[in-house]
Amino acid sequence: MARGRLRIYLGAAPGVGKTYAMLQEGQRLAAAGAEVVVGFVEPHGRRPTAALAEGLEIVPRRTREYRGATFTEMDLDGVLARRPQVALVDELAHTNVPGSRNAKRWQDVEELLDAGIDVVTTLNVQHLESLGDVVRQITGVPQRETLPDEVARRADQIELVDLPPELLRRRMLHGEIYPSDRIEAALTHYFRVGNLTALRELALLWLADRVEEGLQRYRAEHGITTPWETRERIMVALTGGPEGDTLIRRAARISARVPGSELLALHVVPSDGLTHGDPAALAAQRALVESLGGSYHQTTGDEIPEALLQFAEAENVTQIVLGAGRRGRLSTFLQGSVGHRTIRRSGPIDVLVITHEHAAGESSALRLPHPSRATGPRRFWTAMLLAAITLPGLTAVLVLLGEPVDLALALVLYLLAVVVIALVGGLVPALLAAFAAGLLADYYFTPPVHSLRVERLSDVLALVVYVVTAAIVGTAAGTAARRTYQAVRASAEARALSRLATAMMHGQDLPTLLEQVREDFGLDAVSLLERDTARPAEPRWYVVASTGTDPPERPYAADVESPVGDDLTLAARGRPLSSDDQRVLGVCAAQLGMAYSQGRLVAHDAESRLRAEAEHTRASLLLTASRDLRGPLHAADEALVSLHNLLASPEQNRLLDTARSSVGHAVQLVSDLDAISRLHAGALDLYLRPLDLDEVLTAVLDALGPGGRTVRCSLPEQLPDVIADAAVLTRVLTALAAEAQRHSPPDRTALLTAETRPGIVEIRLTDGAEGMTPGTRPGRTVHGLTLRMSRDLVETMGGTLEPGVSGAGFEVKLTLPAAAPRTTTA
Repeated sequence: MARGRLRIYLGAAPGVGKTYAMLQEGQRLAAAGAEVVVGFVEPHGRRPTAALAEGLEIVPRRTREYRGATFTEMDLDGVLARRPQVALVDELAHTNVPGSRNAKRWQDVEELLDAGIDVVTTLNVQHLESLGDVVRQITGVPQRETLPDEVARRADQIELVDLPPELLRRRMLHGEIYPSDRIEAALTHYFRVGNLTALRELALLWLADRVEEGLQRYRAEHGITTPWETRERIMVALTGGPEGDTLIRRAARISARVPGSELLALHVVPSDGLTHGDPAALAAQRALVESLGGSYHQTTGDEIPEALLQFAEAENVTQIVLGAGRRGRLSTFLQGSVGHRTIRRSGPIDVLVITHEHAAGESSALRLPHPSRATGPRRFWTAMLLAAITLPGLTAVLVLLGEPVDLALALVLYLLAVVVIALVGGLVPALLAAFAAGLLADYYFTPPVHSLRVERLSDVLALVVYVVTAAIVGTAAGTAARRTYQAVRASAEARALSRLATAMMHGQDLPTLLEQVREDFGLDAVSLLERDTARPAEPRWYVVASTGTDPPERPYAADVESPVGDDLTLAARGRPLSSDDQRVLGVCAAQLGMAYSQGRLVAHDAESRLRAEAEHTRASLLLTASRDLRGPLHAADEALVSLHNLLASPEQNRLLDTARSSVGHAVQLVSDLDAISRLHAGALDLYLRPLDLDEVLTAVLDALGPGGRTVRCSLPEQLPDVIADAAVLTRVLTALAAEAQRHSPPDRTALLTAETRPGIVEIRLTDGAEGMTPGTRPGRTVHGLTLRMSRDLVETMGGTLEPGVSGAGFEVKLTLPAAAPRTTTA
């Protein structure tokens, strides 16, 4: 059975119209003849949304009981049994009621898709797992319901439902999103303009990344290598010359005129190292590029246009900014300018040549061409020297023989010399040697000798055939040499990567791995650097590991740099590396980054285990101590009671009462220690159910004894039940009320109030000192074991406890989930 298709309506915040858009799509599909059912839709009291669901078949929800409350969820089995073509399922990231077949609604949707049912659903961007930390920083609200990004990425269609922040707030004011009692709190907290703008940008950027992934996947599947101008990427080529600042600023102005564009800077280092730019100028130009929001890159290549275009195609660059050449007209005529050669090969990439004050004059010097890239400069010049020695030497030997040498023999010997030269230096030296040998054979061995004139047609044909044959043989020999070089190169690369991977598998430390990389590439020093992310405004780097003499401590101080990520880079000092060497170094850098990350994970795991063991030991000691102390304390309390019955002196009885109070406080502390230990050990059983707060407070006042009757309680008439464990909540409120009594001024009594918030009930305990002048208030707050025990127990029940000082007085604020209104069934 074919898997169903998933369509997601993505929004930046509640109220943008995701559910409305989903229902509109359902109505459209139903009108087109598709079988559409509503699996689950939550209109949140919005009448236009509820009205749009009319006319669509609705699968009845399934009712579930949980902790004394009634909840409704999507009837997954009912939808599967109905087997519609399309199912509308709201709130993809929703957490199902415990006891359901799947913990999350997106897992229900996966079952529908596997059954061949198309699903249309909704999702808010703050529920994506990868954005949880960012959303919490923006809004201050942690997201408990999250969705793995991979689930959303697998969607066949994702459509953004967007509203400007001002319009969304206006809808909130008109009561179109939340009930009236929640509007003010929402507008002043979550629905601030800044929050909504940031969430909107997150949604747009996340969706843009998904579109970019789809585009790159399409290009890879169809073998498309030419740049597509979906986003302007402007690259400026730097030589390290004085014109660099002008080019960078011009490229930055071009980029600033195109929203969403990127600025890149590239410097090409020749492999011979003879024409490298000024390091100080390049460092300053790199700083300028990064200050303008761009990124700096460096590569190696003998043919600058080819290196520029290779990088541009790899990075999908759309525009290249070059400076006008600084060479003279003669040099440009003989070799061609970099700009002209780049333009001829650029294809769909636009090339912009910028004039500047340092452009070339008439007296610029002529430069020699770079040697062959396939064999390297050393072998090129060796072949040229070999040709200069071998051809005249062979000619001299043949002339000194004293007998006329046949032209065919001379040409065969010259051809052998050309093949040897081709094997050493490649194609260019072989062609030059073949032409020179043809001239020598014509001058010395073709009648009339000592003349370049040829009389016989057969000799002309022999010389022509020789030159062509020499060129073909030289080309083949040069290609074979290049292929041999590439094979040896590939073998060396594979051997270096294999050695590094083997060392990582055997658990070698980072300095050892860096030393191996340094030896493989013949570098002087290598460092693995990490950026200090604690100060984003002032980027600083520190050395994770290093090897060699004087290793670089910053990326800018390195001769070679290979970034691993945004905050990790491999920096090295030493000889310039070719583009192939830099590519392999990049792979090694990625492996080193993995080794570093794995080492950090192992260290973190070991530290977590140590902490867990220490926590377990501490909890065991606390549990043992509390149990051992409980017996002696109860015995001491019984002895004090017996003494109180035997003694009749008021002073003695007062001292005994004080002693009993202290022993009772110690018993309470031991009980609290036992509760905390059981809670942390997971041995505290809770039974959460809706509780009437009035009944709980009656038990609290009884537990406080005669003095508890002086605690004032102020509760509203319509107070919903709270979801909590009765015994645990009574214990917490008793301990906090006792603290409030102890901290109350002599002429005041503790005060307990409660009020309803959206979805919660807030309970507030104070020392009753409201209205007193600051100088006469006690200025104390709860602390120590009572607070720790109370907070842990409340958080276990799904609530919060916040101690604080209100005007230098005692105050504790406790919140618990409010139970849903009781439902009646016929």
